Amino acid sequence: MPEAASLRRLLARSVDYAGLFPPCSLELGPALANQAEYVRSDDRWMLSAFVLPVARFEEAKPHFGQFTRDHPLRLSALGAAKGSAAEFRDELKTVTDAILSLRATSDGSVVVEQLEMALPKEGASVDLLAEVRATALSLNLPTFWEASAKSAAITIELLAQTNESEGAPRLGFKLRTGGVQADAFPPAGDIAVALAEAVRQDVPIKFTAGLHHPIRQFRDEVGTKMYGFLNVLGAGVLAAEHGLKADQLTAMLEGENFDEFSFSDDAFKWRDWSVETSHIEKHREVITSFGSCSFNEPREDLREHGLLSE
Repeated sequence: MPEAASLRRLLARSVDYAGLFPPCSLELGPALANQAEYVRSDDRWMLSAFVLPVARFEEAKPHFGQFTRDHPLRLSALGAAKGSAAEFRDELKTVTDAILSLRATSDGSVVVEQLEMALPKEGASVDLLAEVRATALSLNLPTFWEASAKSAAITIELLAQTNESEGAPRLGFKLRTGGVQADAFPPAGDIAVALAEAVRQDVPIKFTAGLHHPIRQFRDEVGTKMYGFLNVLGAGVLAAEHGLKADQLTAMLEGENFDEFSFSDDAFKWRDWSVETSHIEKHREVITSFGSCSFNEPREDLREHGLLSE
């Protein structure tokens, strides 16, 4: 049986494959070979970009022959995290030059689709985001700027103010939802605030780390409960549909019961809240994607629960 239309809309191009990063930590060759397999698989509708650090562009080039215009390598370029604003500005210049250089030599089989990068530790400012906007404008790319969950609300507010200027793609926010240790997982309330603010301010948001599984569950490997990608993406589209507040979203993010999630061709539902399938695609313009070091685990779990066709 094919997947429900609402599930396909919710998960379409939702997984940024980050096989280079923990806990998988694959070498570059095997990770790109996986991506070449995934872009030809029946599940490629779920697959978004391959997360590749800009510093490894040259190292990756010998592997680009596995991709074609029909089955391209879509890249999420990852800028290096920097501590100070001055170092951040230098990295912006390095990133811009590397992306433009790659574009100049590409035959269409390798495409940089977005840029993601952590803001400096001191956080965002109006002046700094003006430079960020100039970078987005010069590259004409969607961009996502990471800050801590605790500073999400103020960072999203600044991004929204910057987005009021016309001409460049909207600046987005990147939220870390986990890691390889328990203390890397922010409280559900912090994620809920980020989701609610992103929706309210119309700031695109993507997620990274700790979302390998559909539903929140305790995992021995990290010694804590990991959030589920159905919880996070589902909470986001329901927030966009109904204007849900952070406390309502917190309950959904903490949900561990698969029976509370329902997918049909007509709608996605969680408990008493629902969103029509025809509305999900629009909401996904704000609730964009999540990075996962595995593309197999999300699919295997969905199949185990009968949500994904064999």
